Amino acid sequence: MTYANPEPMTQDNTALVLVDHQVGLMTGVRDYSVAELKHNVVGLAKAAKALGLPIVTTTTSAEMLWGPAFPELVDALPGHEFIDRTSVNAWDDPRVAAAIEATGRQNLIFAGVSLEVCAAFPAMTAQRKGYNAYVAMDASGTFSQTKRETGLLRLSQAGVVVADGASLMVEILADNARPVAAEVYGALDMDWAMLVGQVRSSVVSTDKAA
Repeated sequence: MTYANPEPMTQDNTALVLVDHQVGLMTGVRDYSVAELKHNVVGLAKAAKALGLPIVTTTTSAEMLWGPAFPELVDALPGHEFIDRTSVNAWDDPRVAAAIEATGRQNLIFAGVSLEVCAAFPAMTAQRKGYNAYVAMDASGTFSQTKRETGLLRLSQAGVVVADGASLMVEILADNARPVAAEVYGALDMDWAMLVGQVRSSVVSTDKAA
């Protein structure tokens, strides 16, 4: 079966949902190094913030089980509320569901630890409810290669689009001449971020000359 998300992602129709990037869960991740996963999650969060996307964040039983969200993510989203819950599927918590629905966005990007549960379950729920669901794979770690492979397969079977976070953010950016482009590329820590500023300067100079 072939699935398609017909509505292109823009900053006006897309939201980011970050699920359970908690200290206790991060330490068990095996498909990425902890440092690389942190880098990817923080970059995704900062890029989404630069683009003005609504961001919903959650934890599971932070005080009893898995601890708080990792500090670098908290620092990247100062003053942001992390909704703490007990449900396995984040969408099953009425507060999380209400927060996602309140964004008013049709396209939802999910990332979480673990991939096959924390990211996949709410993404599949979103898809069933008629949203266009995406999972940022490189911001979603898990505990074994088997879990990664089966999680990816299940997401694909459910019609959820899987991609890397940077590609999703760049798709939303859409135009490298936008004033926010350098901030987005910088957030993603891409080596060519400086070139984006040079492109913008070149375009502005050309427009003035014309």
